[in-house]
Amino acid sequence: MKIVILYHPQSDHSRTVEDYVYEFSKRNPEVSLEALSVDTRSGSNMARTYDVVQYPTMIALRENGELAQSWPGIPLPLMNEVAYFAFS
Repeated sequence: MKIVILYHPQSDHSRTVEDYVYEFSKRNPEVSLEALSVDTRSGSNMARTYDVVQYPTMIALRENGELAQSWPGIPLPLMNEVAYFAFS
């Protein structure tokens, strides 16, 4: 399972996203959580692929690239909820 947060680094929510990624990685070192800027080519491609229009949005992707879960906007989901998808 791959977990990605799509966001704008130069926005009001950037600090919230970066703090969340830091804290989540500290609590769950075995889970990969990536913060990806939609201002980059790969970030905008991922947003387009999964129809993300609200930022930040966290998405959980299965190994085959299928969308398992999406959490749009603020507040970000509970860390336990995200960890559940990472291990399923």
